[in-house]
Amino acid sequence: MGYNAKSLIKWFVIFSLTPYYIEATSLSTERYKNAYATMMYVGTPRDYEFYVAVRVLIKSLSKLNVQADLVVIASLDVPLPWIRALEEEDGAKVLKVSNLDNPYKHQDNFDKRFKLSLNKLYAWSLVDYDRVVMLDADNLFLQNTDELFQCGQFCATFINPCVFHTGLFVLQPSTVVFNDMVNELRNGRENPDGADQGFIASYFPDLLDKPLFHPPSNGTKLEGTYRLPLGYQMDASYYYLKLRWSIPCGPNSVITFPGAPWLKPWYWWSWPVLPLGIQWHEQRRQTIGYASEMAVVFIQSAIYIGIIAMMRLARPSLSKLCFRRSDKSMNLAHNSLKLVALWCILAAYVTPYFIIPHTIHPLLGWILYFLGSFTFCSIAINVFLLPMLPVLIPWLGILGVLMVMAFPWYPDGIVRAMSVFLYAFCAAPFLWMSLVRIVAGLQLSLRRETFLPRFAECYPHSWFNKLF
Repeated sequence: MGYNAKSLIKWFVIFSLTPYYIEATSLSTERYKNAYATMMYVGTPRDYEFYVAVRVLIKSLSKLNVQADLVVIASLDVPLPWIRALEEEDGAKVLKVSNLDNPYKHQDNFDKRFKLSLNKLYAWSLVDYDRVVMLDADNLFLQNTDELFQCGQFCATFINPCVFHTGLFVLQPSTVVFNDMVNELRNGRENPDGADQGFIASYFPDLLDKPLFHPPSNGTKLEGTYRLPLGYQMDASYYYLKLRWSIPCGPNSVITFPGAPWLKPWYWWSWPVLPLGIQWHEQRRQTIGYASEMAVVFIQSAIYIGIIAMMRLARPSLSKLCFRRSDKSMNLAHNSLKLVALWCILAAYVTPYFIIPHTIHPLLGWILYFLGSFTFCSIAINVFLLPMLPVLIPWLGILGVLMVMAFPWYPDGIVRAMSVFLYAFCAAPFLWMSLVRIVAGLQLSLRRETFLPRFAECYPHSWFNKLF
């Protein structure tokens, strides 16, 4: 009887736990037949920025409820906390790989920031999947694009009339193709730019002659190679011409930013210079947020406000300074001090740009920039006893040009550009007058007992001594 009771208890426990065990197993082993993949490596000055961009890309795809795995091809030296965040917080599957040696790194036209971009070829090694959509981190998805998994063995978009773009392409993983590509690397296959773009374009030279991809309505997968409609890789520069999308070829699904590296959408200064930057930051705000940078923002703001308060309290009174008599021997020192003062004013406007977290939201970034530049200008004003308004004219000018660029009702990009040029033309005389006033203020300060004081040449009256 006791044995039967123990058996019943044993089987009761097994059957009670079985549903949870099966559910946990199915969740842990669940995977799709297709995947969206991107890559990440370290070794450039912009590693953290691209890490943030990859996270936003992964989270934005998750938000679109794509029916595919999200894979990050990461080099072995990517920091472990970044890997953990991608896996645990973003739900990505991370494939760690060793960096492929770039045989083109000694080419004359080689750009060092693409030294490890050939790691993109590892996408062909993802043989557990039927199709893979390989992505650069600077893609901004506007809608679900799962129909791309119906494309053939290789599909890409021509944003250039003659060369397709490797910022997004569809491929059928194949060990044979991957090994052949690695072998072509060793043999030094011709590569115009030494990066993934040139290599993959040379590996599929006939894509321009292939038919345009149209997803079959019955959901079947196509065979062969196809050109993707432009709507899957909408170059941001097309938008800036008309300030709206007008891509008649295919769905307007994905925006790409292939321009200058320092105008990528995740940098705070990219908006309102490039209007689409705010859309990328809206994606980030809705996905991973800005908590990682907010501590630095608060600390910098507190320091700036404290310095401004100290400068206002410590500003000396010009009435306490007596005039210096002309001395030709001091001309060299005077000119040197003028040059130092002008460089300090220039540094006041440049320094905040480098110390603000690069991937902060543009609105926060510009607020912090104006606060920081005002603080450093206040220091220069106090040290060199300069008039405040001329020193702050560039500050007001920068604020004005941002307002001109951010104006939301331009009919097209040409009118916007002309407005910015007109503003710059009108602002130039004010900048020149401010420079003249600054130099005059410096000359006045140098004539007073402000710098290099020589007290023996100062003859105040007795009432002055008693008062001061």
